[in-house]
Amino acid sequence: MTVLERCATIGVVACGAISADIALLAERHGWPIRVVPLPPLLHNRPERIAPAVEAALDEIAPRYERLAIAYADCGTYGALDEICQRRGISRLGGSHCYDVYAGVDQMAALLAEEPGTYVLTDFLAASFERSVIVELGLDRHPELRDDYFGNYRRVVWLSQRPTPLLETAARTAAATLGCHCRSLTLAWPVWNNNSSNSWA
Repeated sequence: MTVLERCATIGVVACGAISADIALLAERHGWPIRVVPLPPLLHNRPERIAPAVEAALDEIAPRYERLAIAYADCGTYGALDEICQRRGISRLGGSHCYDVYAGVDQMAALLAEEPGTYVLTDFLAASFERSVIVELGLDRHPELRDDYFGNYRRVVWLSQRPTPLLETAARTAAATLGCHCRSLTLAWPVWNNNSSNSWA
């Protein structure tokens, strides 16, 4: 645990897929937060996200002056917003983590340019085999690939900290889906300047 985490006054319940990036930003900017990650695979059952977030908030509430949620809506159809409103706390802006990383306008432009776009973050590129292939059973039934992904035409990798290893992982994921891969390297200010992220 870092010095900042020991002195934290804000407890942030975060999606495990973005929790490392939240913690890195906190360290860089001196934000007094402690990140409490939840399992990334909750995204495969989004109806479970809000109950898991609320349970985590209940658990950590006695230890912090303020609480926040490091999720976008993430398929909860307003359930996280209901928690935020009821508890007087904030969440990250946007409909999904791609909006958080790239910004709502840039994501809308990417999808308008090619509606059949599958999006990867660094986390998803690195964990694609486990998070997608195994979770969907494609390791056992590869013939189902086109049933799941047949309408995708390209993969866009929202690269936060590109490395040769991550590039290989992203291109391998794209090839697995039968798509070409476009890399879009993001600047950290996309996070910093999101006015919805007032908890930071």
